[in-house]
Amino acid sequence: MKALDAVVTPIHKEGHAFIAVFFIISLVLFWLAEPFGWVGLILTAWCMYFFRDPHRVVPTAEGILVSPADGMVSAITEIAPPAELNMGSEPRTRITIFLSVFDVHINRVPAAGEITSVVYVPGEFVSAADDDAGERNERQLIRMTTEDGKDIAFSQVAGLVARRILCDAEVGQKVDRGDQFGLIRFGSRNDIYLDEGMEAFVSVGQTMIGGETVIAKSL
Repeated sequence: MKALDAVVTPIHKEGHAFIAVFFIISLVLFWLAEPFGWVGLILTAWCMYFFRDPHRVVPTAEGILVSPADGMVSAITEIAPPAELNMGSEPRTRITIFLSVFDVHINRVPAAGEITSVVYVPGEFVSAADDDAGERNERQLIRMTTEDGKDIAFSQVAGLVARRILCDAEVGQKVDRGDQFGLIRFGSRNDIYLDEGMEAFVSVGQTMIGGETVIAKSL
């Protein structure tokens, strides 16, 4: 039952219009040529799967960050945070999560605290798997101060297929760890920049569960 719920229910509100369009197209295809109608229904089912909004159990331990997204850790690097967020030029640990079209694309806040900056940056649409996609592609940058005083940042990065970033985070907003803050359609990437005194708690190639997997912790 739990696996079935993850596939078909609930559906994120942003997916309703897409699912309706796919279903209507399927009906038209059935009328024109039945085999194509079945293809349309398969695509409709995939659309429902893509916009699924599964329940997540958020860990409550102190001093941890949870993954902002489902997907695979594709890189852990030392790099300066985005200049648009005014966090200085000193390198920070950046953890990159790549989302395929089969991953849940709802994004979640890594920690409880307050949003201090939200910046949209237009850009290109190269593959999100490219090392420099975080600096070249369209992206939404978010900075926050956690409850324990850590200054972190995370970003939604568009990809080759992803052409739409939705971000509900606002400056001054109080958030809880694991809260939903946005969604990216249809394949994408998330980056998270750690503060001094924090370390990555994951490895390259590890699969993330947004809102559940502990991605970093304070030393």
